[in-house]
Amino acid sequence: MLPVVSNKEIVVLKEGSVTLPQGFTAGGMHCGIKRKRLDLGYIVSEVPATTAGVYTTNIFQAAPLLVTQESIAKENKIQAVIVNSGNANACTGEQGILDAFQMQKGFANELGIEEHLVAVTSTGVIGELLPMDKVTTGIKQILNPEFKDEQNFKQAILTTDTCIKQVAVQIKIDGKTVSIGGAAKGSGMIHPNMATMLGFITTDANIAHEDLHAALKDITNQTFNMITVDGDTSTNDMVLVMANGLAGNDQLTKDHPDWDLFKAGLKLVSEELAKKIARDGEGATKLVEVQVNGAYSHEAARAVGKSIISSNLVKTAIYGTDPNWGRIVTAIGYSGIPVEPNKLKVAIGPYKVFENGLPCPFVEEEVKEYLQLETVSILVELNQGDDNATAWGCDLTYDYVKINASYRT
Repeated sequence: MLPVVSNKEIVVLKEGSVTLPQGFTAGGMHCGIKRKRLDLGYIVSEVPATTAGVYTTNIFQAAPLLVTQESIAKENKIQAVIVNSGNANACTGEQGILDAFQMQKGFANELGIEEHLVAVTSTGVIGELLPMDKVTTGIKQILNPEFKDEQNFKQAILTTDTCIKQVAVQIKIDGKTVSIGGAAKGSGMIHPNMATMLGFITTDANIAHEDLHAALKDITNQTFNMITVDGDTSTNDMVLVMANGLAGNDQLTKDHPDWDLFKAGLKLVSEELAKKIARDGEGATKLVEVQVNGAYSHEAARAVGKSIISSNLVKTAIYGTDPNWGRIVTAIGYSGIPVEPNKLKVAIGPYKVFENGLPCPFVEEEVKEYLQLETVSILVELNQGDDNATAWGCDLTYDYVKINASYRT
């Protein structure tokens, strides 16, 4: 039995993932794109699932994203996802598009479903054609029982990640148990407005497409779009939510009495996955959380938070356990948001370091000791309104340079 933590009406299953909701299976295998590690994975629903997606804002969208968006647009449903790691199939021209369609067609044939019901995703090195002989052979074998294992799926989607990222929750809607599960990959090239990140969320809820899409878009702006590792936005980022309706609840819409509960569950899954991605930043040793309160708008709070979490000077100071509050204040100052310095308050963990335009006295050794923790919190009080936002990131270390200096080799 999985360990659970109850939070009001949402039960969090920390070991749960994309196969917790009814009707979903997943698996993965090594097909030969990468040297040794698993590199081809899948998710399949028993029935076509209402699907919503959000995608990278990078103008160079990879071939799989174009194919997947076109497929979902046909009837707002997919039934399966095929994903490879080790090769992004990005900046690969017409051949890249043809290869993505070939992956889609091949997996649809294995499942006996229409081609447009298969989503295709890829992650890895940019600018290289997929080894389609290996991918095609893998797709023909991947549904074999030996590869049917959600742990295999979660391993197959990773690139420079050091760990799998998963979470699931359960809620009650119309007296029915509704599950929401998620798995993600992402470690470097992570920045607000999506990054080299793939997120897969499944649910057995019965939900209208327009409302699912609106919820995902809103939640993404509060979660996946509030993390950063290195300021780079990739070509392949995508988050998909598949809802197959097998829980048997009345169709969820914004007018359903349990709508807020469902949306809270979806947000919790998204936020936990986003935080796990930020914590696993390439070479990172710490998760950094920035809470911005008292902004005149939610957008202003988000901008300030992202400015701080994106600052390389803030990130390196945290890595070096240097309580250099000046770097935090500077990042607030160039965020593009008009703030009033004499109203500003900044704290590092429980230690107030700046208030009303002036530094606060603090014991350097105590703050340095706090900065050695695995999770570091920065609190900013703007005192200009009632809106707030939270952003997540990581420290910037020597290992980040080492990992990315030899990424292709």
